[in-house]
Formats: sequence, structure tokens, C-alpha cells
Amino acid sequence: MITSESVILNIKKVGLSDEQFYHLCHTNEDWKLEETAKGELIIMPPVGAISGNRESEFNADVAIWNRKTKLGKVFSSSTIFTLPNGGKRSPDVAWIANERWESLSIEEQEKFPKICPDFVIELRSRTDSLSQLQDKMQEYLNSSLRLGWLIDPQNQQVEIYRLNQSVEIISLPTSLLGEDVLPGFILELPLFND
Repeated sequence: MITSESVILNIKKVGLSDEQFYHLCHTNEDWKLEETAKGELIIMPPVGAISGNRESEFNADVAIWNRKTKLGKVFSSSTIFTLPNGGKRSPDVAWIANERWESLSIEEQEKFPKICPDFVIELRSRTDSLSQLQDKMQEYLNSSLRLGWLIDPQNQQVEIYRLNQSVEIISLPTSLLGEDVLPGFILELPLFND
């Protein structure tokens, strides 16, 4: 069956080890897989061209800022992070400060690193469930995410997630500041034509 929505399988009783999940992903490299902290395997469809272009632009903006500041490492949506809460998640854009990244061994860096990014962007595509993305953002926060942006073109808004703070919702168009996590970084967001 071909679907444009995520497929969620309860695998909690199966209990995949980190190594088994890693091999599952590499054996099925045409699939985008994640595992929630609750033990659900999520099989996600590819994004359409509009979402793919936006995701690429956001990643480029963070990468350009990072090349100038040299403060950390930027990761694409193909990177899976093993979070302290057990989830194995792949943000659309992720950034980790150098000192945290360098604290990992080379072997940890080569696989699905056991670390939560300091900063993430999640971009909601037309097929994404808003509540599932909000749950994903909460998983990041529960794993010590410092700053996260859930960009929602369908509702013309951004949800800003900060450690130990309430979620802030801002309407588009807006400028988002990297605050003390990405100092000097500004992302200009227009109204989207969705």
C-alpha cells in the first residue's frame, strides 16, 4: 500500500537494541525510519518538492552561519540521533555545539550518536500530523534540547521550544533569533503560500 502519511508500528515488546535499529535503517535505506521514546517505529514518506526545498534552504542558512562562527556541527534530515530518553529521531535541521560533539567517540559519531542536538528545526509538510511533530519536539525537550523551531506553513505560525519554558507561538511573517544558542543567527520567515 502506498501512502502519503507516516505509518506507525508499536515495537515496544520487540525491544530493538540500538545496534538492531541501526542495521534496520541501513538494510532499508530507501525508507526514512524513526523510533519514538514510547517504542513506536515510524515509517515516513518522502517529502514533496516544496517541503524539500524549504528544508534545504533552512539547512543552508544554519550551515552558512556555522561556517562563519565555527561554533558547532550542522546535520541534515538524514541524521538520526539516539536521544537519552530512548527515542531515535531525525530533525529536518540540527546543530550541536563543538564541545558536545567532540565529547563523542569517533564510533559514536559514525553511527546514530547518543546525543540530543542543541538546536533543531522541524518543518511541517502537508502530510505531517501537527500533534506528532509537537510530541517529537517534546521528546527533544525531555532530552535537554536548548532551542527548537517547529515551522508550520499550513497554520502560518512557528512554535518556539526552549528548555524549561512554555512553548511560544508566533505568527508569520517573522524573524527568528538564534538567541544564546546560535548567537547572531537570524532566520527570516515569510508568509508561505500553502
